[in-house]
Amino acid sequence: MENATFEESLAELEAIVAQLERGDVPLEEALEVFQKGMLLSKQCQDTLSKAEKTLTKMMTDDNEEVPFTGEEEA
Repeated sequence: MENATFEESLAELEAIVAQLERGDVPLEEALEVFQKGMLLSKQCQDTLSKAEKTLTKMMTDDNEEVPFTGEEEA
């Protein structure tokens, strides 16, 4: 799903997992669906990693990005 939101990709991944868990998918189709699920999983993980990197930075008084450590400078 090109240009899908994180939520759309996650919902599609959940649907794939449910479909595969039912076990009523022919083997060839199951392999294709599994591969699509793996791709969606990677896309979701990449999105989460990017969000984490963004959320763990803060701006200094000089407008420089620095990693957020949770400790204030003295």
